[in-house]
Amino acid sequence: MSEIIQLCQRAREASYALAAASRADKDTALKAMAQALRDHSADIVAANAIDVAAARDAGTPESTVDRLALDPSRVDAMAVGLEELAGLVDPVGEVVRGYTLPNGLELRQVRVPFGVVGIIYEARPNVTADAAGICLKSGNAVLLRGSSSAAKSNAAIVAVLRGAAEATGLPADVIQGVPEDRAAVKELMQARGLVDVLIPRGGAGLIQTVVSESTVPVIETGVGNCHVYVDAEADLDQALSILMNAKTQRPSVCNATESLLVHADVAEEFLAKALPALTEAGVTVHGDPQVVALGKDGPGKDGAGKDGAAVVAATDEDFGTEYNSLDISAAVVDSLEAAVQHIRRYGSGHTDAIVTKSQAAARRFVQAVDSAAVVVNASTRFTDGGEFGFGAEIGISTQKLHARGPMGLPEMTSTKYVVVGEGQVRG
Repeated sequence: MSEIIQLCQRAREASYALAAASRADKDTALKAMAQALRDHSADIVAANAIDVAAARDAGTPESTVDRLALDPSRVDAMAVGLEELAGLVDPVGEVVRGYTLPNGLELRQVRVPFGVVGIIYEARPNVTADAAGICLKSGNAVLLRGSSSAAKSNAAIVAVLRGAAEATGLPADVIQGVPEDRAAVKELMQARGLVDVLIPRGGAGLIQTVVSESTVPVIETGVGNCHVYVDAEADLDQALSILMNAKTQRPSVCNATESLLVHADVAEEFLAKALPALTEAGVTVHGDPQVVALGKDGPGKDGAGKDGAAVVAATDEDFGTEYNSLDISAAVVDSLEAAVQHIRRYGSGHTDAIVTKSQAAARRFVQAVDSAAVVVNASTRFTDGGEFGFGAEIGISTQKLHARGPMGLPEMTSTKYVVVGEGQVRG
């Protein structure tokens, strides 16, 4: 029997005990896991330093290194996330709907755990704690397969979490790490019947591989080619503030804005402010011809133009790119409808925002843009389980089956029907 099948079988056995655990049992474990992260923070940071050094030696972009790196404050943030989960309502047992049928049968649809969840993710070791906590609180045993770039970090975190869970009386195997080699992940994706659902969290290549090669059901998280559209009736100071936050506050994450669209009526005025501000923040703007013309001394010249705005000519591919870096595509559009069409063509269905003082424009944008989150007069960075009040999230789903948007505790459950009678038989 292979190592992966053994891991899956142990997870299945552990899931039965976890499904029977009370909320108090699970919350006690989460709090113990949080404290254990703090107690072992130095060990986790030391393991992470090995991963970070290896990543830099391999020439990994700094935006990716930032996603990988841990320090004591980030470890503490992981612990806080687990404590916040302990304070959230347990979804297991929630009655989704219930009523009495004409024949007297009492029917209830209740939330139940999936059972065993496999999560395949890249780079960010904080996902290890987030995913373990959400799965535990929602009653699921979890198999965690992180990337080789974070192998030391993930192993240290998993060891700490397993020990803390076991110390509170839960099976240690409710949390398990999966080896990083390709054969192991391939076997995990084929473990139908032992693993109930797989969730990929990472770049487009990873997600597509899991979706296309897995026989286990997949909840698909998506890439974030997020847009900010500045409408003709926008408050331009507000628009600039939103754009700068959405692009530069943390450019390596999936809810960072990757594309700017500006209505032609305000393009010259707005870009005269926005392009220098973006350049000062280190952002390279990949612009259409109108943006290039407005951002440079002369159209078609690379480098810094008027006001020091760094603009390069955009390719068609640029408009569909999730940069995860200090880069942004930008285009001038003639109308709100043109902005919608641009988003429909290039967007990833993650998060798209409009800045406008027009209620009619806001309503039309919300109705026409088919994304997991549509934002009016606020940053795309708010599409996040923590910001939405869900606690830490497993990921942000851009599909339309079962879960869409930030996936918190309820999204990590299925349902079953409980039917209670008094001897009724079907005629």
